[in-house]
Amino acid sequence: MTWWCTGVRWRVGGGPVLGWYGEGKGERESPLAFGDVLAFRAVGGRRCLGVWRSGRRTPCPAGAVLSGRGTRAQCAECAGIDRAHSVAADTMADDPRPYHVYLAWFGSGMVKVGITGVGRGSARLLEQGAVAFTWLGRGPLMAARRTEELLRSALGVPDRIPYAQKRAVRAALPPAGERAAELVTAHATAVALAGWPESLERLPCEVVDHAEVFGIEGGRGTGSGAGTGTEGAVEAGRLGGVGVVVSELVEGGVVVGTLVAAAGPDLHLVERTGPPPLERSRELGGARRLVVDTRLLGGWQLEALGKAERAAADVVSSVPVKPVKEASALQGGLF
Repeated sequence: MTWWCTGVRWRVGGGPVLGWYGEGKGERESPLAFGDVLAFRAVGGRRCLGVWRSGRRTPCPAGAVLSGRGTRAQCAECAGIDRAHSVAADTMADDPRPYHVYLAWFGSGMVKVGITGVGRGSARLLEQGAVAFTWLGRGPLMAARRTEELLRSALGVPDRIPYAQKRAVRAALPPAGERAAELVTAHATAVALAGWPESLERLPCEVVDHAEVFGIEGGRGTGSGAGTGTEGAVEAGRLGGVGVVVSELVEGGVVVGTLVAAAGPDLHLVERTGPPPLERSRELGGARRLVVDTRLLGGWQLEALGKAERAAADVVSSVPVKPVKEASALQGGLF
């Protein structure tokens, strides 16, 4: 049975999981835990994952082959179908479900406004890699959309932040109190604006911080470390510099490393750097940090490396990488 990776998903209260799809078999998940070692090889070429809608996946009719560099595991035709039926396309004006409007914080001065279905809880915020967030309001879809546009125009905050910017600031975050203070100020400014739709209920500011969930500040990952020499707890509270990010997955390309953090679609790994095998968390300090954007994994078959192969001294990551860009200037507006 062939299983195709669909990337990372987040379960509120349950952490990240790696998703899989098998034609005729549906979907399954593999939980991810800090301290676990990921060791896999990309095989079989990358293909379009089709369209996911209403809890079901429709296979790509063309079985399209994709480039290893794209962050969307869909061909143009399937991506177009997805967009046409998405909330963002404003083609669902009669959607009866309630929606939340939120403010998400990714770094100092890096705040965005967005909407998500109430039924999804905070999953959307976890998927985006929001370090902290607060709800602003709740109501019908079109009222939430109008409020989103009001805040964008009046406060100068975007509804989208390039993912490279989020990644660049993740290793040097201010304390949790400063993060919360920015959101408190932003929330107060937003709810004081005139022009909110009457059908949208304003919600109080209740800041939720994901740093510990992501493993990027405080706490410890306590995965099993099964299958390699990495044992015991892995210190997940400090990324130690982001290092490099995988730029492409290629046929036969290998990724090997200890999972120390995860945020949005990103898995933060510490690579082994040759013999002897890493055996204790303190030995991870000088190793290279590798970020795997799991959007690049979508559409690949990932073949697990056997125990003997993982233990071999010459097994290291062998996929194209690039340096993580430095953080750009902070956004204007709001502050």
